[in-house]
This record gives sequence, structure tokens and C-alpha cells, in this order.
Amino acid sequence: MKVRVSPMVWSVLAGLFLTVTAPAQVKLAIIDMREAVNNTGEVKKAVAALETRLKPKQAEGEKLQRELQDIQAKLQSMQGKLTPQGEAELVSTGQRRQRELQRLQEDLNGELEREQGEVGNRALQRMRDVVKKLAEEQQLDVVVDVSQTVYFKPALTITKPAIEAYDKAYPAQ
Repeated sequence: MKVRVSPMVWSVLAGLFLTVTAPAQVKLAIIDMREAVNNTGEVKKAVAALETRLKPKQAEGEKLQRELQDIQAKLQSMQGKLTPQGEAELVSTGQRRQRELQRLQEDLNGELEREQGEVGNRALQRMRDVVKKLAEEQQLDVVVDVSQTVYFKPALTITKPAIEAYDKAYPAQ
């Protein structure tokens, strides 16, 4: 007894066979987003400007720190030689300087976090746009961040081209 197989069944079987034996090629690339964002001209310039802007406050903090150390040294070296009023005055001055230093450090940290957040978020979104465009131009199917990758061949990385494309699209002003 001969079994007849319809042409439709043959085409389904052939399709399954081809799917199993010839998987589609996936074009993949790796990027280090942190490195890519941090090495753009825009972010480097923003960091340099922030450092310049915060330098006077940092110098003020260092001055307050030195004053505190001097007060502590004076209290230790003159222990028992100061009048109670003189010692209380020195302790009070030290406490005021400590509060000033703490407020200054909080202000510096707050300003640094705000600036990093603003610049970082903007640059990260722009980098994502650049990477998407780069992936489309290179006909990539997937771009994976290096932080989520266990192993990859260095030839797969597009970090450097992404930085160059970013700097071209968003030149540092």
C-alpha cells in the first residue's frame, strides 16, 4: 500500500528542515555604555566645567579642615594651660567650623549629584539614540551592554564608533 503525501505537507517538512539546519544569522554588537558616555566630548567638557566651578568651594572646605586640625592641635597642646573660658571658646569655634564644613560638603555633594544626574541622563539618552542609529546603519540585530556580557570578542565592540558618532551629532559647546 502506497501512501500519498500532499505537496503542502512536503513544503511544511522542507521548511522545518531548513529552519533546523540553517538558522538565521544574527548580527550582534557589544558596547560599554558607561565608557561611551563618559568619553564623549560633551561629558568631558561638562565634568571639567563642574570641577572648575566647584574648585573654590573645595578650597574653602580644605581651609576649614585645616582650621579644625589647628584647633584640635591647640586644644591638645594647651590642655590644662587654658582658662575654662578660653577652652570653651576654642571648643565652640571648632564646633562652628565643623558645622560649616559639614554644610559645605553637603552643598558640594548635592550640586555634584544634580549636575551628574542632569548631564548623565541627557548624555545617556542621546547615546542610546546614537547607538540605535549606528545599529540600523550597520544592520545589527542586537546591541548588548558589556556589563551584561560574560564573554565577547573585542571585534564585536562598537564603543569607539559610538563615541565618535555621538561627538559628531552632539559636539561639545
